Amino acid sequence: MRALLVANPAATTTSARTRDVLIHALASEMKLEAVTTEYRGHARDLGRRAAENGLDLVVALGGDGTVNEVVNGLLHNGPDPERLPRLAVVPGGSTNVFARALGLPNDAVEATGALLDALREHRERTVGLGLAAGAPGSEDESVPARWFTFCAGFGFDAGVVGRVEQQRERGKRSTHALYVRQLMRQFWEEPNRRRGTVTLERPGADPVADLVLSIVCNTSPWTYLGNRPLYASPEASFDTALDVLALSRLSTPAVARYATQLLTSTPERGPRGKDAVTLHDLTDFTLHSKVPLPFQMDGDHLGLRTSVQFTGVRRALRVIV
Repeated sequence: MRALLVANPAATTTSARTRDVLIHALASEMKLEAVTTEYRGHARDLGRRAAENGLDLVVALGGDGTVNEVVNGLLHNGPDPERLPRLAVVPGGSTNVFARALGLPNDAVEATGALLDALREHRERTVGLGLAAGAPGSEDESVPARWFTFCAGFGFDAGVVGRVEQQRERGKRSTHALYVRQLMRQFWEEPNRRRGTVTLERPGADPVADLVLSIVCNTSPWTYLGNRPLYASPEASFDTALDVLALSRLSTPAVARYATQLLTSTPERGPRGKDAVTLHDLTDFTLHSKVPLPFQMDGDHLGLRTSVQFTGVRRALRVIV
């Protein structure tokens, strides 16, 4: 088996010594090339090269951002599960939503052991992914399409992600407490929280207007707070298209209610109420905003957008589990 290991040296929870141990363990089972990323987008370039060279496997060692880049490299020319290299993930970030949603251990060493067992036992599954692009006819029409593995956000939650990234650039560690602090700051400074600017459009249905927050889920749970899974769209699955949780109001009582519902959410029950819009298994839809809003995918802030077109693609990539 010819394999490529893509390792992010800045991964939050993985030391250089741990990476060396993992590389040695994997190299004992396969013909392995290990590359450490050196710049933003490097993992994407490596994933694309692996696909073009016909490798059997690409292992992403890092957080959700590293996984997202690798996936976008692998699918540069579109999904082709039978031809493209399989993807394996060794979690090294602070949250590791994609790996944990697949049922993998959240510890890098344990996940490596599980990966080796899965390879010996030929355990894999084909997962669906989300694709986001600039909407035709909008000022964002020329924005390149990009894949995401577990979630995207347009509006409030993307603003929180952007604030966290700013703090990390200033040297702050990525912790759950940091996310909570930035969420509260985003809430108090959110100019559109009482009347949203986003409209959701989909074929064969009336538009849903005046949304403040729009979370697009490709799987469940949506994220984790420590070891607690949070289910924004409990029905979301790697086996279906995309789910949406949208809120039309973020008053103080509404935020308290929906935050409590998220913290107590389960695989059977997520946020609900008169201000909540929940949609399941959407293949094609578009989010339009009257003003530019923050946009994020897989926890990576991508700047401001006015329109985003989403596509849910079933059976996009084979993953070792």
